Amino acid sequence: MGGIFSQLGQLFVQSAPTVIFVFLLLVILNRIFFRPIIAVLKQREEMTSGALDRAREQTAQAEAKSHEYESAFQAARQEVYRQREADRQAAIKLREAALQNAREESEEWIHQAQRELAAQAEAVKNELAAASHLMAQEIVQTVLGDGRE
Repeated sequence: MGGIFSQLGQLFVQSAPTVIFVFLLLVILNRIFFRPIIAVLKQREEMTSGALDRAREQTAQAEAKSHEYESAFQAARQEVYRQREADRQAAIKLREAALQNAREESEEWIHQAQRELAAQAEAVKNELAAASHLMAQEIVQTVLGDGRE
């Protein structure tokens, strides 16, 4: 068994430079290659997650603005409806006032026409009374005679 240990010892001594070389290569690759790549990957991940966070914030802000604009649009629509209703009510009041004015004028014209008609009827009655009185005198004179016959 002593021969196996001596062979193993020789192999270990012969392989020591290779192990040291592999260890140095690992250290060099780690410092030159793997650390910068890992740092770049971490930076890239941070930038990506930061961009995603900013995108989420901007999306939230856009949604808030959208809700704000929708609220403002709804308020403006309500104001337009309120103004239309106020204008409609004002137009109804104007129309009612015009109708009332027209009613009053027509009633005044009717009363005026009735007064004129009553005055004309009275004048015709007076004329008829005067004419009938004259006619009655003529009839009386004709029947009784003048005394001139």
